Amino acid sequence: MNALPRSEPTQSAARAGAGDRAALAAWHAGWALAAALLAFGARWIGGVDGPVFYSVLAMVVPGLIGLNLIKHDAFRDRMILMGVWGMAALTTAALSGGLTGPLAGFVFLPLAAGIALGAPRLVQTGALGVGVAAVGGLATSLMMGGIGPHLPALAALSAVLTAAAAALAVRLSWRQRERRMASAEAEVRRVEALMAAQPGLTLILEPSGRVLAAYGAPPASLPVDPLFEQGLVAAIHAPDRPRLLAAMDRALNGHEGAATLAPRLALDRRVQLVLRRLDDPAGPRLIAQTFDATAQYARELGLEVARNEAEARERGKTRFLANMSHELRTPLNAVLGFSDIMRQRLFGPIPDRYAEYADNIHQAGGHLLDLINDLLDVSKIEAERYTLAVEKFDAREVISDAMALVRVNADEKGVSLSGVLSPDTMEVSADRRALKQIALNLLSNAVKFTPEGGAVTVTVDVIGPYLEIIVADTGVGIAPEDVQRLGRPFEQAGAPEQRRQGTGLGLSLVRAFTELHGGRMSIESTLGEGTAVTVRMPVALVARAPAPEGGAEIIQLPVATNGG
Repeated sequence: MNALPRSEPTQSAARAGAGDRAALAAWHAGWALAAALLAFGARWIGGVDGPVFYSVLAMVVPGLIGLNLIKHDAFRDRMILMGVWGMAALTTAALSGGLTGPLAGFVFLPLAAGIALGAPRLVQTGALGVGVAAVGGLATSLMMGGIGPHLPALAALSAVLTAAAAALAVRLSWRQRERRMASAEAEVRRVEALMAAQPGLTLILEPSGRVLAAYGAPPASLPVDPLFEQGLVAAIHAPDRPRLLAAMDRALNGHEGAATLAPRLALDRRVQLVLRRLDDPAGPRLIAQTFDATAQYARELGLEVARNEAEARERGKTRFLANMSHELRTPLNAVLGFSDIMRQRLFGPIPDRYAEYADNIHQAGGHLLDLINDLLDVSKIEAERYTLAVEKFDAREVISDAMALVRVNADEKGVSLSGVLSPDTMEVSADRRALKQIALNLLSNAVKFTPEGGAVTVTVDVIGPYLEIIVADTGVGIAPEDVQRLGRPFEQAGAPEQRRQGTGLGLSLVRAFTELHGGRMSIESTLGEGTAVTVRMPVALVARAPAPEGGAEIIQLPVATNGG
């Protein structure tokens, strides 16, 4: 994988760092050479030997070690180097008589080395090394009998070398400081250039909203100059200012704050603000990124309008269905009543053809009334106006009544209808009419789509707090892709001749009534083999544990006592 190219300021900083290391290496090399020349020159020319010679020679060591450690540019290595400088100065002071000897100037070299290396902690360490070397040298000279040897030429040369090294160290320190400042300024300019190239406007704010700096391209609705004069809060439309202040408070608390606001000078437009906290030595600040959100706001506004219109149309459709269903039931009841009178010939005999017509009218009217009742229930449920009339009753009674109503159609079609009900009371707290409608719709659908010779079985049981109703048939079954659709109003499955047998409202009402009770309906079906619809609702008042697998029943026996 190729490395990403570094930016120009970063490359300049790297070159500056390499130059600083080279200068420090040169300073150490120069000192090592100067100390070595002084040591051997004093020995060969001035006849200096013994401890003083080795004192000068000891100062060569930190210069040589610095040549290697400076290359790594690690703070730990520089601290080790300062330790070497301190030990060398202490050794020189101890061997040459300390501050009274001819090499007193060398005591101050750890401080010069710390200044050359540049870091404040290294300078402090160098000053500490000077103090330790001075005290150690003084103590050693006192123990050895007073002042050191009188070598004025060597003392003068060591002082000149120390002064030169200190001057060069100060020069190196200034150069490093200037380079760091130039590098920091270049980095600031680079960051400002990047911020100025951003597509939105970036603001640096005080917690009060006063604008300190602005970068990037401002939205047309939010010019920059008024922001510096008035502040961000004053530039926002008054009703939107509480949201802006809340977003600022959230950002000051360390979270991201965002708000879509209307500028005071362009109320038909919108800007999006994203605020974050910026910790600064002078106090907390805020960074606000500002974008033009007019197009997004227009889209959201259009979606909101479209959603409101769709909801209004849906409510209008629901009200229309409810009103029409209610209005149609009155004349339809009259049609059913009069056709029933004609069927029963209450006012005398009528021709057989007219009697057949009356039977057809009554049958069609009954079908239409069922459809209208279903539509009325669906419209009430969709309008959230259906209220459950909850009461306590035995669920077996409702299921038995529903089976009795459907049994006539089952017998006429040649379909076996059977029920599996517990002999124990199944007391529930539910809407009696809704539960009966659930059972009727499930049983009617099962009988309707089961061919002659098939079977329909309804199983009712209480499992924990749930009343479970399962209606299974051996009918035509439902294709897997149709199972997911069933349960929504007017959704049907199967061939066209099967769809003509219903309206698609039966299962929709079952699902709606079940969910109104806090329950759930599920459908399992295999095409050509049959369907099983399960309704489970948390309405049981007497909870019973489910039977174990295999049909065995667990019976708790009384615990025997010692006397029994």
